[in-house]
Amino acid sequence: MTPLPQQLWQRVIEAFSRTDIPQVSLVELSLVLLIATALSIPRATWKYFGLLATATHELGHAFAAVLSGQRLAGIRLRLDHSGTTTSYSRGRLPTVWSGFWGYPVPAITGAALVTTGFGGWGPAALTAGTLILLASLLFIRNLAGILITAAAIAGGAALILWVPHAFTGHVAIILGIALLVAAVRDLLKLTQVHLHRRDRLATSDAYLLYRATSVPSFIWIALFAALVAGSWIIAWQPISVILAAGV
Repeated sequence: MTPLPQQLWQRVIEAFSRTDIPQVSLVELSLVLLIATALSIPRATWKYFGLLATATHELGHAFAAVLSGQRLAGIRLRLDHSGTTTSYSRGRLPTVWSGFWGYPVPAITGAALVTTGFGGWGPAALTAGTLILLASLLFIRNLAGILITAAAIAGGAALILWVPHAFTGHVAIILGIALLVAAVRDLLKLTQVHLHRRDRLATSDAYLLYRATSVPSFIWIALFAALVAGSWIIAWQPISVILAAGV
């Protein structure tokens, strides 16, 4: 019998080949949308799925920090859906750059998953995401963060190892739509903080960006919203084709 690590590695290699494009019917699309909504809207499921959205948010900060030449000190994820990414920079611009990409990245990731899922690259996208989460363990600095990330990695590994690649594309679409919904939900929560819960402003990315640049918070929120909306438009293209066909 082939050892488990060798099986997993073989499946990882296979996952980076394009699979057959999923033939999604209108009925199946309706089911996919229902499952994605069920993951990201009800409190019972959001309690858990929202942790993945938070991890994606913080990884957005982390990747932006690395790309702008900052030193990434660590990532902390908490069970209340909050998180902190700490990086060090000698200039203001890199700090602003990394501070911006938290809220847009879950939506961008969601659009990428939907697009690759419909295009036959769902297994590759999920495998790449799992490997990124595995690498991120090097920067997690608290126990809750390790548990959240490890659970996501275990879920990804299970998909890679045991789920047929022909079906994984459907999973990518479900997760992508769920992350898109999560991005809208988090953006609405951010707006509520600025409108009605101003005692929590210190935790707001938009407020921190305002403090760093003097550009008003509502401008930053509008930019977040523009990228989230753009991600929805991109993801909606393959969905609209199925809706137009009506089969």
